[in-house]
Amino acid sequence: MATSRVDLDLCYLSATEALAKFRARELSPVELTHALIARSEALNPTLNVLTELKRDTALAAARTAEARYAKPRGANLRPLEGIPVAIKDFHPVKGEITTFGSYAFEHYRPAHSAPTVERLFKAGAILLSRTTTPELAHDGITRSPLWGVSRNPWNPAYSCGGSSGGAGAAIAAGMTTIADGTDGGGSVRIPAAINGVFGYKPPFGRNPLDLEHPLETLLHYGPLTRSVADAALMQNVMSGQHVADICSLRERVELPLAWPGIRGMKIAFSMNLGYFAVAADVRKNTREAVRTLKRLGATVDEIDLGWDYTVLDAWQTWWEGLFAALCGDLLPRWRHQMTPMVVKVLEAGQRHDAVRLYKSNITRGAMWQKLGPVLEKYDALVCPTCAVSALYAEHDSMAAEYRIDGQRVPAYVGWAMTYPFNMMAWCPVASVPSGFGSTGMPTGLQIVGRTFDDPTVFRIAAAFEKARPWRGTRPEI
Repeated sequence: MATSRVDLDLCYLSATEALAKFRARELSPVELTHALIARSEALNPTLNVLTELKRDTALAAARTAEARYAKPRGANLRPLEGIPVAIKDFHPVKGEITTFGSYAFEHYRPAHSAPTVERLFKAGAILLSRTTTPELAHDGITRSPLWGVSRNPWNPAYSCGGSSGGAGAAIAAGMTTIADGTDGGGSVRIPAAINGVFGYKPPFGRNPLDLEHPLETLLHYGPLTRSVADAALMQNVMSGQHVADICSLRERVELPLAWPGIRGMKIAFSMNLGYFAVAADVRKNTREAVRTLKRLGATVDEIDLGWDYTVLDAWQTWWEGLFAALCGDLLPRWRHQMTPMVVKVLEAGQRHDAVRLYKSNITRGAMWQKLGPVLEKYDALVCPTCAVSALYAEHDSMAAEYRIDGQRVPAYVGWAMTYPFNMMAWCPVASVPSGFGSTGMPTGLQIVGRTFDDPTVFRIAAAFEKARPWRGTRPEI
């Protein structure tokens, strides 16, 4: 089923544009939802990025929103009234099947919604679809025994990333207006980068966690969008203290939808964070992004952050331990129906002890001793999001090694420059599109802020978006 040009333009509306059209009665939420359903039905057989499309309930909710807009202007309109959203199939939605990409949860219907999901719905967002994730959100490549391989709309031979890969691809392909994700090692920022969209990992505590992950500093719920303003809209709804999460901050940061420029700001730049191998096309695009920031009036200095592979060891220890604590009890029953990588990670986590886990905290402290002084001197740090512009959809994360420009790196996450900032959990981090690599696939630039300084990250991202707008370029699929 082909999508008409007019419908395609609807599919690529930003949430801020759609809301303005709804209020002016130039567009109905029903029209937008119909267009997105048609786009999703046309593309999902190729991309396989949705586990479920909620046609009937989404249209019913759109008709309710349409009726709200028909009332006297401004009456009872919520911040996201009538905006379709795709929710990751790792996030509980009350009463809706939530599989986590695993046969172990194929028919699971949670009794609650994740707090951020609950808030999106209360703000008027319409549940349009559920997006794919690797089994139990364990990988940077989205595939699972239950749902198969998910693909990138820019080129289906390549991966859409993970673990919020379906969300990133759905945004890039015009299959939803907004989407949500979780980020434990880059699971929002990786898909943002390699699908050419915007992704945001808020600082720990800004957005509440689901009650299943108490006190877990690695994990963050955040937005995936086509524009910086749309992410601010979502953040303003998702953030703030919630009774389900003891760590959620009472202080709320209200993000504006428009920002001043960045002239006079000081930004640090690291190409490799001290130890990553970075592909030539990513280096090229990152240098050009830095030149853009300079043209916008910022001072940008290249610095040597000096981290090393100790960071990877610490993150993997924490990640594997967390994963084993949450899901290790599934192994006796489900081992033979699980992704081999899931089994490997769970078994590794079961071998860790409390001493090794606490040593990861010591590494985190050492990391901050190097990053902290940089952020004391500079307003933010920028670096690549991923060290490569593309990985094949069937990339083998179990391989012992992977090569970037001839240099051996760990196949699992050696190409993802995101996980160090999950260890630095209190720093907000965004990924903005930085161009296209030699593969023809998008690349990303990370913007790392001072602890809890969301506004500066959004300000830099918005200035970069204005100077290098990315929304006009769409995948030809």
